[in-house]
Amino acid sequence: MIYRFGSFELDTVRFELRLDGAVRPLEPQVYAVLALLIENRERLISVDELIDKVWNGRPISDAAVSSRIRSARQALGDDGTRQQYIRTLPRRGFRFVAQVRAAREAEPTLLPVEPAARPSIAVLPFTLLAAPGPYATIADAVPHELISELARQRWLFVTARGSSFRFRGPEVDLAEAGRLLGVRYCLGGFVEIAGDRLTVAVELVDVRDGGVVWADRFSGAVDEVHDFRAQILARILAALEIRIPQHEADRARLSVSDSLDAWAAYHVGLQHMFRFNSRDNRAASELFGQALAQDPHFARACAGLSFVHFQTAFMGQADDPDGEIALARRYAERALDLDPLDPFVNFAMGRSYWLEGDLDTGLGWLQRATAISPNYAQGIYALAWTETLAGDTAQGRAHVDLAMQLSPIDPLHYAMLATRALTHLMQREYGDAARWANRAAHSPGAHVLIAMIAAAANALAGDEAQARAWARNVRKRDPRLGRENFFRAFPMRSAPHRAAIAAELARLGL
Repeated sequence: MIYRFGSFELDTVRFELRLDGAVRPLEPQVYAVLALLIENRERLISVDELIDKVWNGRPISDAAVSSRIRSARQALGDDGTRQQYIRTLPRRGFRFVAQVRAAREAEPTLLPVEPAARPSIAVLPFTLLAAPGPYATIADAVPHELISELARQRWLFVTARGSSFRFRGPEVDLAEAGRLLGVRYCLGGFVEIAGDRLTVAVELVDVRDGGVVWADRFSGAVDEVHDFRAQILARILAALEIRIPQHEADRARLSVSDSLDAWAAYHVGLQHMFRFNSRDNRAASELFGQALAQDPHFARACAGLSFVHFQTAFMGQADDPDGEIALARRYAERALDLDPLDPFVNFAMGRSYWLEGDLDTGLGWLQRATAISPNYAQGIYALAWTETLAGDTAQGRAHVDLAMQLSPIDPLHYAMLATRALTHLMQREYGDAARWANRAAHSPGAHVLIAMIAAAANALAGDEAQARAWARNVRKRDPRLGRENFFRAFPMRSAPHRAAIAAELARLGL
């Protein structure tokens, strides 16, 4: 967008102030102050809002604000007496008062495209809120790398860079850009460099209604830009893996069940699947079956059915657990035939080996899942769990910490906490094990087997009252569960650890 006033132009695409076509140099914060005032010229900008938008809410002295206002006025040939462009309202704030004409640069005409059948996304170039400098390329580099990584997610259709990067600048409407590109979601953001700090903010919009699905802000030291960039990519990718399916499921629930298409049925099924109880597991099975009936080549629906049968055996809900394990394997194999490069499919295959105690084979599949998608938090968690059960607690702890960092709101977050507890349990750090296990068992969605871990950990830590409280919780929730179910679900390789835990569970009546 170009804003014209008097003989000046403020170009928000090139981040320039021009006088009769000649660029007037501005410090980044001075430019940001001027742009904020001009873009909101119809109203007063308070000092608090100015600090929040320009300095990200950091404590700033009144003198620093006054200095930037004074510099902006000087660039415009204005001063505090005339206030021809920027007016100060004492104790209230500032307002841009000159007449402004706004114009967009000429853009190629684009016609809306029909959205893809499965969830789809366009990642736009980020807006740089600073003068071009040595780190300016990050505004293009991060979106470009996101497109490359998201393209590896087989469940998601991703618009190519050549199309999405045609939409550039702070005035771009994400929803409108997404409609023109024919996607359901559009991701945009901005990059600000202020002193030695670099801030990246992102926003995910549902194109269908313009609503914000998710937004976040990341900040780090500018001289650590490469490590910071890698962290941002990992966090965004992990968030999209969770947020888009959740949002798809929420929208699908507004539809009549019989009219759900394959993708909507699958996403609603995921929400039921992660609740780890028999009723929701049956609902998930029906929805995955519905999705597969509509699309027999839907690999993730097959993987979902594998997860359902794994869960039935894992939770001790089946009269024929061996039959459930066989079904989990069969659906995972079918999913692999359909899409061998989907990380969730490989995840399902790896977990199908857990309940047979074949940790080495399961580990191989989970390593493959995370090699395909290095930021797949649930795959990394499952890898950590398997490593820990196999006795590699150091690697397990490193992986579960990474999984929690990548996906702090994951529906399996309680299981990640329980894995951290198990790493301490295997190291005989019983106090730490109890603390992590209590956190896990108290977390939303934690199933009854997590309470059994808490009972064992507290017993080994010597907290008899807490151990017996968790044992009562287990018996109340599922009186059938006992040590046999526990070790079928958690096939620990170490005989001494199995014996220690079994003794405590027996003493607690489990």
